[in-house]
Amino acid sequence: MSKLQVLVVDDEWNMRNLLRIYLTKEGFEVKEASNGHEALSLAGKHAFDIIILDVMLPDMDGWQVCKAIREHDQVAILMLTARSETKDKVYGLGIGADDYLTKPFEPEEFIARVYSIIRRSAITHSSVQLQEPTMEFQGIRIFPEAREVYIQDLQVDFTQKEFDLILAFAKSQQRVFNREELVSLLWGYEHTGDFRVIDTHIKNIRDKALKAGLPYNPIQTVWGVGYKFNRGGVLSEKE
Repeated sequence: MSKLQVLVVDDEWNMRNLLRIYLTKEGFEVKEASNGHEALSLAGKHAFDIIILDVMLPDMDGWQVCKAIREHDQVAILMLTARSETKDKVYGLGIGADDYLTKPFEPEEFIARVYSIIRRSAITHSSVQLQEPTMEFQGIRIFPEAREVYIQDLQVDFTQKEFDLILAFAKSQQRVFNREELVSLLWGYEHTGDFRVIDTHIKNIRDKALKAGLPYNPIQTVWGVGYKFNRGGVLSEKE
């Protein structure tokens, strides 16, 4: 059985070495990068199962690296940081990171997070193999198998989490989801962060849909409750 492939990105050798020891003991194959450009180069050449990405890097920050990777790859990403501010975590998750771990951390928690993210990522990718029909709405077509969304006949790129949200809403058109339910849907019960990260993802979806020319808001706010899918017909909505 082939080993799981991990890329560790951190400018501190001691941290990279420590993470390599943790991961190697678990049977992972580990590659390392000390800056953002090196990380992007390796990510473009190898198929990793997960990328461990530090926020503070010397040439470009981890958020920039995450954004660049998400333009062409849906590999699982666990971000590491010494900063504990909620807004930073919300931002990191909003741009496509799968989870966020604050330094210092215990090795047991780190390994548990890694396995959890890989497991969720495997479930997400395996769902692509299911024979799901194309979903069509006013100005929107969703291809579940290919994980593609077309708006006004133009393909629009959404992050993994954004697509998962769109698909969940489209499959449950009449259901109103609260933030806690949506967080559980995207990250599972392990997520203990701020539920406002959902607002960031929904804002991104709305902005991309508007930019693509959709004449209505695809995700409708249900005040005091949460969000629901809008199949079309609402041409404007004050938020």
